[in-house]
Amino acid sequence: MTTLATVPPDVQARANIVAREAGVIAGLPVAEEVFNQVSPDITFTMIREDGARVSTGEILARIEGGARAILTGERVSLNFLQHLSGIATRTARFVELVSGTGVRIVDTRKTTPGLRLLEKYAVTVGGGKNHRMGLDDAVMIKDNHIITAGGITAAVKRARSAVPHTMTITVECENLDHVKEALEAGADVLLLDNMDNPTRAAAVKMCEGVALTEASGGITEETVKEIAATGVDVLSVGALTHSAPALDIALDVIETK
Repeated sequence: MTTLATVPPDVQARANIVAREAGVIAGLPVAEEVFNQVSPDITFTMIREDGARVSTGEILARIEGGARAILTGERVSLNFLQHLSGIATRTARFVELVSGTGVRIVDTRKTTPGLRLLEKYAVTVGGGKNHRMGLDDAVMIKDNHIITAGGITAAVKRARSAVPHTMTITVECENLDHVKEALEAGADVLLLDNMDNPTRAAAVKMCEGVALTEASGGITEETVKEIAATGVDVLSVGALTHSAPALDIALDVIETK
């Protein structure tokens, strides 16, 4: 309403999308598609590409076309770009913190409804990897499954008989007794959830050459190095997607005619 009420229909404009803070960019093609849907006459030129590390003040893209169309698409395009770049930036930070350890940083299914594919894409742009995309990608037996199935052994046995041979089975373990039982039951991956680091390290030793290990719970930028040092194969971090702060990015109109 504001744009239609204040901007004459014949005004043409040029604008820049600018980084207001340093970070890793993700979502430029999504921003471009927003403007394409608003008006096919808008020209969107990327100056940087997804995955680029940018500093404050860098121009990310240039936009030309009808001023009304540019202003109509401004907020939606920035919402996508800021959110996805925030995820990529946070992911890159976690990846940097464990550099050289061989540990894989992965996301979770703790995503925004309707945006999972985009958010998981942003994780890969930041250098992370994707965990399962949905409930049908792999079996993950967690505490409530264990309780209702009658124990780890029973749960793994039932899962193994029900799923294809190509599907992996992960079991959540809270202590070393769980680790022992899960290994004996034939689990492919052990999710070492909310363990202290000495217990994690002991669990990793038990799993060597038998099953992959994944750590989750309480993983922050302050704790990730120590957790990686336990030797786990994978660190799953829900905070990559569910609470990454938006990267500050703006659209500045620089010329009208």
